[in-house]
Amino acid sequence: MIEGNKDEAEKCIDIAQAAFSSGNAEKAERFLLKAERLYPTARAKELLARVKAAGPSTGTPNKTPPSSPSGDDVRKRKPPAHQPQQREYTTEQLEAVRRIKTKCKDYYEILGVSKEATDSDIKKAYKKLALQLHPDKNHAPGAAEAFKAIGNAAAVLTDPEKRKQYDVRGEEPSHQTTGHTHHQYYARGFESDMTAEELFNMFFGATGTNVFAFPGGGGNVYHRRRAREPEGRETHGSLLQLLPVAVLVLLSMMSGFFISEPVFSLAPSSKHPVPRETNHLKVPYYVKENFHTEYQGSLRRLEAAIEEEYLVGLRHACQREKNYKDSMTWKARNFGDSRQLSEAQKLRTPSCEKLQSFHR
Repeated sequence: MIEGNKDEAEKCIDIAQAAFSSGNAEKAERFLLKAERLYPTARAKELLARVKAAGPSTGTPNKTPPSSPSGDDVRKRKPPAHQPQQREYTTEQLEAVRRIKTKCKDYYEILGVSKEATDSDIKKAYKKLALQLHPDKNHAPGAAEAFKAIGNAAAVLTDPEKRKQYDVRGEEPSHQTTGHTHHQYYARGFESDMTAEELFNMFFGATGTNVFAFPGGGGNVYHRRRAREPEGRETHGSLLQLLPVAVLVLLSMMSGFFISEPVFSLAPSSKHPVPRETNHLKVPYYVKENFHTEYQGSLRRLEAAIEEEYLVGLRHACQREKNYKDSMTWKARNFGDSRQLSEAQKLRTPSCEKLQSFHR
């Protein structure tokens, strides 16, 4: 099991906990299953059992969570009515929201890029705007809607097929009406079905993030970057991080003087042309032609090291295959492409299958 997945699994559990508390059992189950795939834990299993026992949900948050007082208790207490505290915002933050809501006509204008922008340009523009418009930082009216708009824009323009379709049909105005103005950037068929939190997480990933609740409740979960450390400390930390790299480079330069050639190889080569097979797991490997006369060490320990190296390589390959399959499945679901979803679900993971065969 790869330790790096543990933090990701914990974040999925936190998202599931928030969704379950707000009454969305379907979303909670989805994230708990993902947590189980990443890094199985007792916490995830216990919460998954509670979610399944609660039965299907409508996706509408419960007004009274299981741990909250009953409706009768609330009425008896009769807390005094009060207005929520008004959160402050700057003129610059308000102008950023207004620009998207009233001045932008398409996804390119929303992100502030040209129609010739590369995928990298679009992602950079989204990340900059996401940090500026994130509802945790920007409390101006309409910030949440603007935050969703930049997510929709990035989701469409970073998908080659969707972007091609949008360039042809994306100028068509939407016919939705909800009592206030809608703009052309909500073109038919081009609004992402993912939540703003999921889009934000997809672009920023798990590095340097922590989970926090969306202001005002509602069970939504977002991510934000850690506050930057003082410049001097950050520079000092960077130098310390480079030190192990420098040591490795130095050792690799000196390796020719102190380290002999490897005894075996997992792939045939001119130096290792003779095929062999480990006694325990039957892992194929290759040795030099003079292996039988030159090698004086323990064959059992050598083959144990070969099998360990082979299994580590399989685990890494298996994780890459799973990540690719999950990515293709997410894209298909995000853009409602049933054919692409079917193909993604049929993708095989040969390294995982081979790894599984060793554990039978």
